[in-house]
Amino acid sequence: MLIEKILESKIKVYAFVGPSGTGKSYRAQMVASENNIRYIIDDGLLIKDNEVIAGESAKKAPTKIETVKGALFINPDKAEEIKKAFRKYKPESLLILGTSDSMITKIRTNLELPELVKTIYITDVATEQEMEEAKRMRQVEGMHVIPVPTFEIKKDFSGYILDPLQIFKSKGKNQKPYISEKSIIRPTFSYLGNYTISDGVLKDIIEHLANKVDGIAKIYRTRIDKTTEGVNIYVEVILVYGFNIISALQEFKKKCVKEIENLTAMNVGTVDILAKGIQKDDKMIEGEK
Repeated sequence: MLIEKILESKIKVYAFVGPSGTGKSYRAQMVASENNIRYIIDDGLLIKDNEVIAGESAKKAPTKIETVKGALFINPDKAEEIKKAFRKYKPESLLILGTSDSMITKIRTNLELPELVKTIYITDVATEQEMEEAKRMRQVEGMHVIPVPTFEIKKDFSGYILDPLQIFKSKGKNQKPYISEKSIIRPTFSYLGNYTISDGVLKDIIEHLANKVDGIAKIYRTRIDKTTEGVNIYVEVILVYGFNIISALQEFKKKCVKEIENLTAMNVGTVDILAKGIQKDDKMIEGEK
């Protein structure tokens, strides 16, 4: 295990970050080529020089929640498959695609990869007009791009709509042009309408977790704020008299982050917990803390 970690720590890890649907997968190989990177991680796949060498496309998942979980390698078996490929192919550098810096961090953590060498943002390589067109393809037509040739993924996407997309871009005078083929697919979930998780579901999860922490008597109030990066959580709790306040709140916060991300695949931004009072013998004996 120590030898494996030493091996993986030698990989130079780069990130390519941009909001969903702005054209990251479309430009992934161009960015990789410009930074002399041969390996790419995109939505659950490990790709080497236009060839899928490990993983299963998260875009193949039947629901969007499973898609996100697959992209983050939350399943230990899926993560181990990628780490096994690292040990086999010994990549010198790797490009990870993600919708946010926090998503990149989660992928690195789950795959036990070292700190980033460099982060490239979609705004560094695409114009506003190009990103808007990519969003239109995603939102209106339900199309997603995978940065590998069509023949590479047909066996895994039987029954899906696939179209080859030839790319030819000049990198400048007297420089080798960038030529590649992408594949466009329409995942199953793109026909199922929008995907949302209600605030009520998140509040139920939080209340359930509070019941599993001995030092918390009950939830007093919960507020959920959703952003493009995930959710921010504010909770007021009533504590049980006689328990260590700091320990109880720290344990509860840790559970909230871990379980909400695991159960919903949503990024948790901030979790603020306020001790509103202390309960003894079913009676409130102190006010806000």
